[in-house]
Amino acid sequence: MREHAADKHPGRRSSAHASDIWTGRARNRVQWLLALGGFACLALGIELAVVSSWTGAVAALAMSVIGLIAAGLLILFGTLAFLHVSVKVDKEHLEVRCGHVGLPRRRIPLADVVDADFAPSVTPRQWGGWGYRWRPEIGMAVVVRRGEGLVLSLGDGRKFTVTVDDAESAVRHIRDRLTPKKAKPRI
Repeated sequence: MREHAADKHPGRRSSAHASDIWTGRARNRVQWLLALGGFACLALGIELAVVSSWTGAVAALAMSVIGLIAAGLLILFGTLAFLHVSVKVDKEHLEVRCGHVGLPRRRIPLADVVDADFAPSVTPRQWGGWGYRWRPEIGMAVVVRRGEGLVLSLGDGRKFTVTVDDAESAVRHIRDRLTPKKAKPRI
């Protein structure tokens, strides 16, 4: 976990802290095992292509090689993209970046955020697995591990969830930056 300046004095923020940038991460070391499985498929496909004599049953051998290499690449890159997630909140945006390359990336203007909530238990099971997920009844999510998360309610009625360490601090940071909605005058 990362210690933030606001965490040293909970509940107390000066106007100098209003321009701070909050950052957080979440990691999933279990996905390295899946990445190793993808690497094994890729290596087996390459070995099969190199070691085989290619004299008989060429079509079956070619399909096996292509299938193993394709499956290996999909598994390898699919798991490496979601080994960790980085979340950054500045004065105007929340940005979510996945993996070492930072893709996929999502940038949400805080002007579009109605509210931010803390979710004590976000699980891959409720979202259908790890990664960038969409479920029509509950919204979109970036899930890299089981645990606490941040849930944004957007102005168009959708929700966006991301698993991140110290999500409560992120919620406080975002709520401090939300513009208060103007009350409608009573007639």
